[in-house]
Amino acid sequence: MGRDRRGAMASVRLTTGQAIVRFLQNQYVEFDGERNRFFAGCWGIFGHGNIGGIAQGLQQVGPDFPYHLARNEQSMVHTAVGFAKLANRRRAYACLTSIGPGATNMVTGAITATINRVPVLLMAGDSFAERVQDPVLQQMVSESAGDVSASDVFRPVVRYFDRISRPEQIIAALPEVMRVLTSPADTGAVMLTVPQDIQTYAFDFPEEMFEPRTWRIGRQRPDVEHLAEAVEWIKAAERPLIFAGGGARYSEATEVIQTFAENHGIPVAETHAGKGTLPYDHALSLGGAGVAGTRGANLIAESADLIIGVGTRYTDFVTASKTAFQNPNVRFVNVNVFEHDVVKHAALPLVGDAKATMQELDGLLGDHSTSQDYRDEVLQHNLDWDAEVERLYHLGKDPISQGEVIGAVEAAGAPGDVVVTSAGSLPGDLLKLWRCREALSYQVEYGYSVMGYEIPGGIGAALADRDRHVTVMVGDGSYLMQPVDIAVAVQEQIDITIVLVDNLGFSSVGRVSEQVGSEGFGCHFQARTESGWYDGEPLAVDYPSITRGLGATTTVVATPAELAEALAAARTNGGVQCVYVKTDWHERVPGYASCWWDMATAHVSEMPAVQAARKDYESEKSRQRYLMIEGGPHVETPRA
Repeated sequence: MGRDRRGAMASVRLTTGQAIVRFLQNQYVEFDGERNRFFAGCWGIFGHGNIGGIAQGLQQVGPDFPYHLARNEQSMVHTAVGFAKLANRRRAYACLTSIGPGATNMVTGAITATINRVPVLLMAGDSFAERVQDPVLQQMVSESAGDVSASDVFRPVVRYFDRISRPEQIIAALPEVMRVLTSPADTGAVMLTVPQDIQTYAFDFPEEMFEPRTWRIGRQRPDVEHLAEAVEWIKAAERPLIFAGGGARYSEATEVIQTFAENHGIPVAETHAGKGTLPYDHALSLGGAGVAGTRGANLIAESADLIIGVGTRYTDFVTASKTAFQNPNVRFVNVNVFEHDVVKHAALPLVGDAKATMQELDGLLGDHSTSQDYRDEVLQHNLDWDAEVERLYHLGKDPISQGEVIGAVEAAGAPGDVVVTSAGSLPGDLLKLWRCREALSYQVEYGYSVMGYEIPGGIGAALADRDRHVTVMVGDGSYLMQPVDIAVAVQEQIDITIVLVDNLGFSSVGRVSEQVGSEGFGCHFQARTESGWYDGEPLAVDYPSITRGLGATTTVVATPAELAEALAAARTNGGVQCVYVKTDWHERVPGYASCWWDMATAHVSEMPAVQAARKDYESEKSRQRYLMIEGGPHVETPRA
């Protein structure tokens, strides 16, 4: 890097597309002294909106900034999400599309990243900035605004949006992109939309723009007065309970939380994102919380007088739609870097990094501990739950139950293995049953619960750490959304096991349908008959042939012994392995204690099943609380 005769910083002439790629190539992240290149490369599908711009820049820079060929734009964002999750948000991928449908196909992936607060950079081509060609292929035209394009749909679902209309704008925009992507509080999806002509325009960019830059992620500390008050609240509580969410994991606070729990006798319940904060067999571990929670976690939550939320958003699944906390005097202390979440439930807010904050609380609490009776009660719940898991893992059903499938996958695993799923009944069953020994082994996306995330998310996890064996668990309904990603897994030469569970329909929403009295309407995969209903024979979808056709080695199993053998062979043989197994729609893992989910039920109906469901709904609804003030009022339920 040098200066010209006038002392000005030297420049380099590049196209906008080339400059974007070179900038991304030189961004680093440092966390607790460990420094890594932030972007692992770029996923993309090329089209007329990017082929001469950013795509050409990727080709020019070469394998040092790898390009990965995707087959579906939504899937490639899910792959980036799966990668960033396992990398604890310290690394990320960029995703590139053309204009029009290629861009808008990424919307679901963008929401998934933003809801889960996982960094993903989205880049899309756009129609010509000079407009002489208007309307170009795939351009959305608005009669009321000349600068509107299809890419504007991203504005509400990303953390940062910018449309680049001049090459020099990226000098200011790209650092903003990195600020958001590396922020513990503000991270999520970021969208850059760049008109296809602007991508190809040359500009004399300052050389310093392309110098390696390290973004240091610090550990924010909470207000000292709030800390002191939190200590008093914890000391005053007889039945405190920690709710550990994704912030516990992303701040790498699991060991600190375990020490905190042990020192002060406070049990830990976990969200999907926080599962594995404590090993499953720890004396203070209660496992999953809420709708898909364990019996112990839900019973302790009912009577808890203090909830310590660590890095959680308190979604309706975690709070059992605000019915989980029944102690009239329950209070909340929340630890979170995100102010929107830290004040939920009129909490005492500790705005700060989970690890740093819990360390400070630990020291300030000294030798304070809950009673031995409380510790013993929690331990008994832990032991009882392990026995229940063993029961569900060995039901001896024919056909095999989904719980038994989960047990076989767990038994076949090794330390460091990773399980991935997203939608349907599998996430809830895994939250209840899967016995975690470390947080990274559980990679379940349930912030957005996206059907079709499973296989691309598993690919991302496998790319993040090739030393960990990844097993994707996916139901037949979700599988049919995005089976093409098997071809991508083959292309990337990764070792991955796909367990395809076929229960002839949408079992999860079928259960919800039964809850509201609709008896599984529209959820079974059956042929339509002359009656006008889907009441014919089950659809004869040849899933094994589909998976084989896409390049996976496929094994069909029916019994626990066959399943165990196939899973062992999959690990030994490597590559993309699919294990296909049929399960019973009706054999499900039950709910436990306060496991209600507010699923709005028809106020009036001519159907007796719906009428009965409405009565149950109103009974459960009466337990709901706003949790806006101490001992907050119950929700008023409208009556017929």
